[in-house]
Amino acid sequence: MKQILAMLTTTDNPYDPFTNYAEWLAYDEGRGYYTNNYLARVAFTSNELSEVDQNLAIQDAIDEIIERNLLGLYIKTYQDESKTN
Repeated sequence: MKQILAMLTTTDNPYDPFTNYAEWLAYDEGRGYYTNNYLARVAFTSNELSEVDQNLAIQDAIDEIIERNLLGLYIKTYQDESKTN
């Protein structure tokens, strides 16, 4: 089964978190979003979970954040698989 990779980002961040993570993170934290910290607070993860289950928990948390996205700040971005093959 092929896993769809998605990450949480903001609508105004011009950097791709898959290919330009350092720039993406600097932009995100420079504007005070701290998206990774927010995601970590929402995701239910554990060291006892398998890697697949950890990834599923993170994807579920991303979906939850998008659902509660009252200000429209957050979006889900997908890895461009054509660049990774």
